[in-house]
Amino acid sequence: MGFEYLTNIPLAKAREDYLKLLRSHGYGPKTEVIPVWDACGRVTAHAVYAHICAPHYAASAMDGVAVNAKDTFGATETTPITLNPDQFIVLDTGDPIPENCDAVIMVEDIVKNDDATITIHAAAAPWQHIRQIGEDICAGEMILPSHMTVSPSAIGAMIAGGVLEIEVIRKPVVGIIPTGDEIIPPCTDPKPGDILEFNGSIFSAMVRQWGAEAHVYPIVPDKFEQIKSMVAKAVSECDLVILNAGSSAGREDFSARVIRELGEVLYHGIAMKPGKPAILGCQGAIPILGVPGYPVSGIIVIEQLLKPLVDHWLKVPAENPQYAKATLTRPVVSGLKYEEFVRVRMGYVGDKLMASPLSRGSGVVSSFMKADGILEVPQGMEGYEAGSEVEVRLLCPAQKLENTLVVIGSHDPLLDELADMMHVDNSKVYMSSAHVGSMGGIMAIRRGEAHAAGCHLLDTATGKYNLAFMKKYFPKGGVKLIRCVGRQQGLMVAKDNPLKIQNFSDIAKTGVRYVNRQKGSGTRILTDYLCKQENLDTAAIYGYDREELTHTSVAAQIVSGSADAGMGIYSAAKLYDLDFIPICIEEYDLIIPDHAWDTRMVQQMMATLKSESFKEKIMALGGYTVENPGEIISLNGYETV
Repeated sequence: MGFEYLTNIPLAKAREDYLKLLRSHGYGPKTEVIPVWDACGRVTAHAVYAHICAPHYAASAMDGVAVNAKDTFGATETTPITLNPDQFIVLDTGDPIPENCDAVIMVEDIVKNDDATITIHAAAAPWQHIRQIGEDICAGEMILPSHMTVSPSAIGAMIAGGVLEIEVIRKPVVGIIPTGDEIIPPCTDPKPGDILEFNGSIFSAMVRQWGAEAHVYPIVPDKFEQIKSMVAKAVSECDLVILNAGSSAGREDFSARVIRELGEVLYHGIAMKPGKPAILGCQGAIPILGVPGYPVSGIIVIEQLLKPLVDHWLKVPAENPQYAKATLTRPVVSGLKYEEFVRVRMGYVGDKLMASPLSRGSGVVSSFMKADGILEVPQGMEGYEAGSEVEVRLLCPAQKLENTLVVIGSHDPLLDELADMMHVDNSKVYMSSAHVGSMGGIMAIRRGEAHAAGCHLLDTATGKYNLAFMKKYFPKGGVKLIRCVGRQQGLMVAKDNPLKIQNFSDIAKTGVRYVNRQKGSGTRILTDYLCKQENLDTAAIYGYDREELTHTSVAAQIVSGSADAGMGIYSAAKLYDLDFIPICIEEYDLIIPDHAWDTRMVQQMMATLKSESFKEKIMALGGYTVENPGEIISLNGYETV
């Protein structure tokens, strides 16, 4: 098939055509012989047959005495029979049956007499309590068929059948080649412009999980000849090769050219997102898969295009992924040209499984770590509206989703600490949190999409937090407002405050680059309010429209030098060693709908929230006041109920 630069082949066709091409070149499993006791989890290359019978002799199945059954005929409770020492032989379980004996009487069924005789009160049936030769396995009998995964019990059966070595399918070796001038080995102090090489660790862990071996080669700079040399080396040493990065069409993207010069390129460009620049190539029967450098793209590409090759090699059936119907909490917009894979966090709220889309950036590897499922948007579909029922491929057991506390709303690091402490206290309970701002949390509670929502909304008319919004958006009640913490809000600025920012109005000074929170968040509402109070023109504040979703992401922009100031909480400033200019103490509370109140997850959260260990943990973070966390605030006023 001819090569087309940056094709847009449907994923299913690309997968099918790739395997067909490789098989035409002889791609397939190779075998090795290993000791049986090392074979657990390996796949048989051929059917395995017993060399000997098991047992290979007639053996006693009980502790007792071996007898000739005819000597016991007529024995009953009323007419017992006494056997002389020459009529029986004492033996243990597993002992060979002596000649001239054809039955075993259990030790519990005999009476020992002082003169060395025994008395029995029931006749023995011929061959009772005797394991016959070949009772378990007969010589020549098939123990395991071809392409079967060896289990611990199968190891025992093979050894019993005299099989001490077994020919199994050799684990394929996957060579992983990281490339890029900016890529460096993992370290704790990278310089600006350095990118830590962790794709190799991700990919090698994935292929080992699938039953293959992995070999990560040294990082290769963006030099055509060096990349070509390393790929040639990997092809000579491995069964499959991943060439990581350089699969796009940039000036230093050499992967397609390297693969073409060493072998052939089937497709360059797959109708999938993320991962569309993937390259399907080979040198003879050795697959060479060009994988984009962004980690999420790479994970999707090797999952969709490499795993089928590993499964084919190992002769294991493709896994049947589990799907579940879920309701989207936010819209998902997709392009018509690609099949798209969207990571989602999930949990049951009532009897509905809710799915909250995570960041879709190809470089946001943490979104895969947090994901509970993958929403697969078919090619040719524009996406789904919020509230749509969709099919989601599960990445975790369904039971976990049934025990997951779904929190949607304002971000605060205490949620992560709370989630960790809840899970330590009760290993069956988890938390899934989505950061959409306080107003987003209120709307999620109104729509029945969450068990709880973080909220810190300032009522600019009264200067108080949250209560007015509860009365406005929940006029008929049905929710509880739970006191959580007071937290210090202020301006985060670079260490030693190089621009000498003294108060809030200084964010409008010339030369100050501001980074904001997203609209609808409590911090953004507070910031807008302060601007109004200070008569600041937000259009004149440089960067006011630059939005981040969390306090820590605002802090990260400042510590990186791409911004000079941003509103946030003290604990985030402390975490990033930034200077902090206090502005106010705000109230961060949790909204919990009545329908979720009695769930195991909410009750575990409340117990953890009220614990002394939670108070100690939060105070150690800094910038918080903790009075009565877990207290229920009346919607009729600030008195508690």
